[in-house]
Amino acid sequence: MYEPKVEGIKLESRDETGRVLSIRPVQGDYWLLRLHTPFIAGSAQPGQYVHIRVPGLEESALRRPFSIYGCEGDVLEILFKVVGRGSAALSRVKEGDTLRILGPLGNGFPLPGENSLHPVCVAGGYGVAPFHFFASRVPKGTVLIGGRTAGDILCAGSFPKNKWHVGIATEDGSQGMKGLVTRLLEEALQTHGGKAVLYACGPDGMLRAVGKMAESFGCTAWLSLDKHMVCGVGACLACVQKIRTPDGAERLVRVCKEGPVFEASEIVW
Repeated sequence: MYEPKVEGIKLESRDETGRVLSIRPVQGDYWLLRLHTPFIAGSAQPGQYVHIRVPGLEESALRRPFSIYGCEGDVLEILFKVVGRGSAALSRVKEGDTLRILGPLGNGFPLPGENSLHPVCVAGGYGVAPFHFFASRVPKGTVLIGGRTAGDILCAGSFPKNKWHVGIATEDGSQGMKGLVTRLLEEALQTHGGKAVLYACGPDGMLRAVGKMAESFGCTAWLSLDKHMVCGVGACLACVQKIRTPDGAERLVRVCKEGPVFEASEIVW
């Protein structure tokens, strides 16, 4: 059976009851949720995700997937955007409420060793969430955050100062450089060259561009795919992705189970 190139990152998951410690608006439609979840917070790796059973949606059997923004001690942090009734209901929970949470799920980003390759993280919108967690485990690097407007640039000030370089690009020029975040990536690759290793989370168009640039500069790129991960356990097959295997054949894999992180050269767009 084919196994993706990410190895040793999958961990045991558990259905845990999490207690809401706080929930607050970050900006616009974005919210930060902090939960007491000793097992998940103590087990999760950057790039993994959780499935939350949202209160008020009892008629729905399905949970909602969310990237992990941070873990410290027994505390799990989730950064999310209100885009539908599930995330809207989640934004209405109160301190002291309890939620059923399945996680950590999927694989995570392979972390670079100390004094090795320079990590360059590329985030589209709230694709920045896993890189906040990533930066807590990696001593230094570069994070490039892109969005349509300044309202889509999140948490730029939360990365460790003097250790992580933060670059910002907006399509309308309202914050940082005007244009796509891949323009910043090209500049970073010209600086770090083959000593860079890329990580990306965001829309497919951005991920595909990051993969092509990695190939051009001779870098490895790890991409977190954004698919509709309905069940989180690989049963419903709603999140399949075509992958190229080491022998050159193509097959379908489940992003929720075999991913969400894949090496760019594996993905068949």
